[in-house]
Amino acid sequence: MKRLLSALAAAGMLLVATASAAPAAPVDGGRLPVRPAPATQVWATRALSSQPDQQSQVWLRLDVEEMTPRVVTADGPDSITISGKVVNIGDRPIEDIELRLERGQPLTSEDDVRQALREPTDAEFVQPNFTPVTDRLERGESKPFALTVPLRGTGPTSLRITEPGIYPILANINGVPDFGGRARLAALSTLLPVLAMPGGQAPTPPANPAKLTLLWPLADRPRVVTASPLVLTDDELAGSLTMGGRLYGLLMAYESALNGPLGTGVCLAVEPDLLRTVEAMTGGYQVRGQGEGKGKSAADLWLNRLRLLVAGRCVIALPDADADVVALSRAELTGLVDLSLAGAEVVRQVLSVQPTQGLAWPEDGVLDQPTMANLTARGVTSLVLDQSAVAGTPGTGPVRFDAPEGKPVTAVRIDGMVSDALRGAATTRPVAGVTTPNETRPVSVQNALAALAFRTGFQNTGQHVVVAPPRRWNAPTGEVDTLLRTTNSLVAGGFATPFGLEALLAAPPEHTAALSYPVESGAREVPPAVTAAVSDSWLRLHHLSESMSQPDAASAEPGDLVDPVRLTLLRAVSGAWRGDEDGARAALAVGREQIAGLQGLVTVTEPNSPILLGSGDSPIPLSIKNRLDVRITVRIVIEDTPGILAKDLTDIELPARGDRLVRVPVEVQRSGRFPVHVRLVTTSGVELGERARLEVSSSAYGTITVVITALAGAALVLLSARRIYRRVRAARAASAQVPNDASGVTPPERSSTS
Repeated sequence: MKRLLSALAAAGMLLVATASAAPAAPVDGGRLPVRPAPATQVWATRALSSQPDQQSQVWLRLDVEEMTPRVVTADGPDSITISGKVVNIGDRPIEDIELRLERGQPLTSEDDVRQALREPTDAEFVQPNFTPVTDRLERGESKPFALTVPLRGTGPTSLRITEPGIYPILANINGVPDFGGRARLAALSTLLPVLAMPGGQAPTPPANPAKLTLLWPLADRPRVVTASPLVLTDDELAGSLTMGGRLYGLLMAYESALNGPLGTGVCLAVEPDLLRTVEAMTGGYQVRGQGEGKGKSAADLWLNRLRLLVAGRCVIALPDADADVVALSRAELTGLVDLSLAGAEVVRQVLSVQPTQGLAWPEDGVLDQPTMANLTARGVTSLVLDQSAVAGTPGTGPVRFDAPEGKPVTAVRIDGMVSDALRGAATTRPVAGVTTPNETRPVSVQNALAALAFRTGFQNTGQHVVVAPPRRWNAPTGEVDTLLRTTNSLVAGGFATPFGLEALLAAPPEHTAALSYPVESGAREVPPAVTAAVSDSWLRLHHLSESMSQPDAASAEPGDLVDPVRLTLLRAVSGAWRGDEDGARAALAVGREQIAGLQGLVTVTEPNSPILLGSGDSPIPLSIKNRLDVRITVRIVIEDTPGILAKDLTDIELPARGDRLVRVPVEVQRSGRFPVHVRLVTTSGVELGERARLEVSSSAYGTITVVITALAGAALVLLSARRIYRRVRAARAASAQVPNDASGVTPPERSSTS
């Protein structure tokens, strides 16, 4: 027991440590360098306005850099110390700045703890005297402080804690701004777990300790612009993989968790697109608009270390690109759902380890019924869900869902109390009636320690406790270490026992449950406007691929061109964009550019204009270029042009990386010079390349012109014949009407001359 209490005290010694970075150890044998001491880390605090009618005005910021102890134990100190600084962020000097620690009543029920994790609870049951910090603080000025208060006793600054429990603690800063009265100007609310009173009796481990499982996620937001050659949107991933970076720290923490008492209960959850990206970085890469990336060596070291650590260990494959499968199901993008589940093969290939088969862990740990039906139809037999996704089912153990077609699904539930704390849900209620316009999240790891201590040290029911930090957890390195050290201490002391994920999935479900999809999760989904645009691009890409073929060994496979673009569209629906529509649209724009790039590789070459047509049925010569590495079947479309009638055209197969001269049959309906617009489409109507504009000149008569001319000639002949006929007839009639004299001699005036 002393070993447990000593370990807990050591785990709670520092919230943060202000230290210079240790020099890097030489790289040897592919191992990562020694991790340096963490830099100064600051707890999240709240800057409060001094008057309710001044909601936009804030005065002070309270930066707590250290709190000792983090967990109160029998062999720990009999006082609590906090240190840090206060910063004047207002628009005027502040005088008489004072600080005190207040505490509330101990939280005795799970509902009380959950409520305290979601929003600050009352911490005014004990209000000791204030301790002066500084007489005056000018604008922009900061002042360090250190405050030590007794945990028990009747002193003026004592917290008066007399028994174990989970206590709300409030660090309260008061001051007097110029032209104002005394008010609370900043506050920090958190929970303090007290497992035993210092110097008192050490707690006895329960006969039935909690069964503890740790799911450790390694995930990142999508950053790939093109896969071959690799181009990233930015080079932040290089820093994340390097010593002191986020992913570096999480990997080191995973290693320490494996090597501690909790080791057999740890399971790594890794995102396939992150592995794919890091592996590609080891061969060199570019950053869009910045040139060569700097993370090649860091990526190689990080990936090699990860491969060593996961050998023979429990591994979960997250959806590829961490896709928002609920949003995909709502948009009926079943092809992208299939693609997201295929990420398990990426994990197997990159890490040489077989991830847990048939298991899905959706973003935020929530699903709706249609999405679960889609997943089970694709072979998913088990789920990792948040407690909020299971309706009306008590406990924290595995449950069963009756899925369609009589295939039950086992769901492992992440402990909602601990996960709420680690997510650091934003608070919504002001403290002591003071408005908090710039309120930020509470101290996540400290509250998680309190929730974990409540589960293992105060409930004593032997329940399953599945702990899972947020997907893209960005906690300071010192806080991550504190969480793991305390968790290992609870296991070493007998308050919890490690329980592997495979054993948890094999355990009989406690209840048959129903799904519950929280309203707030629906509000965070990748929005329908984005998924509708993704659906349009997916359909266009599908039609484009249908026109591609590989009839000979010399050309590439259509999948070599299309599959990377499909992945790009999947990245546009990543769960990383939940609540970030702009990020989703930026990722979608990359996919649209890639599709447009494929379309632009098949073009019509505009010939020298004008094109002279010598007859009414002379064809228009066109040169078509295919710069794709696959064959493609296209159609030529002549847009409606007065004077030219396009005849029916057959489909044309273009060779990979080849040109083809095509004569387009047309019928000229008039002479003259006029423009003709030509475009290429696939067999399903997807437009290719840019439209070509040709100048056509024709001196030939078209069929209609010939017919009209013939009819006009015939009419002219008929009219001429009719006129001749009428003249002959008139002449004959005149001759028949001339009278003769009695002698039969023609009168002199009508006789002809000789």
